[in-house]
Amino acid sequence: MHTVQIQNITIGAKNPITLIAGPCVIEEPERTLAIGRAVKAIADRLNIPYIFKASFDKANRSSYNSFRGPGLKEGLSILAHIKKELGVPVVSDIHAVTEIEAAAEVLDILQIPAFLCRQTDIVYQAARTGKAVNVKKGQFLAPLDMKNVIAKIEEAGNNNILLTERGATFGYNNLVVDFRSLPIMRSLGYPVVFDATHSVQLPGGAGTSSSGQREFVPYLTRAAAAAGVDVLFMEVHDNPPEGKSDASNMLYVDKLEELLKDVLAIDEITRKHK
Repeated sequence: MHTVQIQNITIGAKNPITLIAGPCVIEEPERTLAIGRAVKAIADRLNIPYIFKASFDKANRSSYNSFRGPGLKEGLSILAHIKKELGVPVVSDIHAVTEIEAAAEVLDILQIPAFLCRQTDIVYQAARTGKAVNVKKGQFLAPLDMKNVIAKIEEAGNNNILLTERGATFGYNNLVVDFRSLPIMRSLGYPVVFDATHSVQLPGGAGTSSSGQREFVPYLTRAAAAAGVDVLFMEVHDNPPEGKSDASNMLYVDKLEELLKDVLAIDEITRKHK
């Protein structure tokens, strides 16, 4: 298996599980930083490698009037500040080829949203930066279909690849996670990420916005750790109902530490079998 190096964090093979976490979207800079600082304190106590995540733009909102974030320029400036203040790598979504050059100057991982995972230009041009590329498997793809995405990134000469599971479309505003997808995607030779909070999303479930079932996050998280996932991706917030995106499925920060203790205990067992 290829491993992926993000600063001093090695992901994949038999390395311990890594945490990607932060609010869904950049909100007020101070609050966004505070959430990151709280998560980092937990990660430090548990000795779990940590990468901060927040989106500078949520380009696929259900409603035209939904909050999207500060945008590329201001958002990258905020992420650069958080990166410096916390001393951790950062990841954010990109939505267009025109964003890639600027994003690569700040981000340690360029993340391809699920709906864009088959868009050749954005995948290929992101790969050409040499930065790690995290591709979220489309809700419409079978796990083995990700081999074609991998081929596009490898064609650009990049082997710093992460593949993310975030549930499959079941219709009627619902997603279902097939945990077979984690070992299937891992068999393609690259580390696999489980997105525990988007997997409990109910797309469009609130009419003009998505809803979610936050109460199921711990169950799916522990199951993913048991399946041998390399990275755990979670969107967290100090008060999720106040969140400006994905308020129904983000996890409370104060619930994170106890859940991660379970994850680490399970990961200790599953790493023996990787």
